[in-house]
Amino acid sequence: MSSIFTKIINGEIPCYKITEDEDFIAFLDVNPNTKGHTLCVPKQEINKIFDMPEDLYLKLMAFSRKVALALEKTVPCKRIGVAVVGLEVPHTHVHLIPLQDMEDMRFQRKTTLTSEEFSTLAKDIAENL
Repeated sequence: MSSIFTKIINGEIPCYKITEDEDFIAFLDVNPNTKGHTLCVPKQEINKIFDMPEDLYLKLMAFSRKVALALEKTVPCKRIGVAVVGLEVPHTHVHLIPLQDMEDMRFQRKTTLTSEEFSTLAKDIAENL
C-alpha cells in the first residue's frame, strides 16, 4: 500500500509544494510544529533512512540543506532544526523546523495556518531557493 507521501508525490493528495527534482520533493507539513515546518521526501518509497542507498542518502541531505537555507531566509528563526523520526509515516522524510527554542522540536506544540498562509509561504520559500 502506498504511503501518504507516495500519494502526494503522485498527485493523488494535494500539498503545499516548495520544490522538487527527479529524486525528491519538499513541501510544508500541514500539521506544523512552527510556521515553515517543511518535509523533504525521497520519491522512492523507502521505509527507513538508513536503508537508503548511500548515494541517495547523501543526495537527500544535500537537497534538504538547499531547502533549509531557503527556509531560513524566509522564516525568521534562530536556526533550522533537523529531525528524522519516521515512526508516523513509513516513508523516509526529513523534518526542517524553524526554531526559536527547544520546545519547537518536541512535536507537541503545533501552530496553525490558513490555506492562503500555507500557499504564500510555500511560494516565498521557493523564491529563496
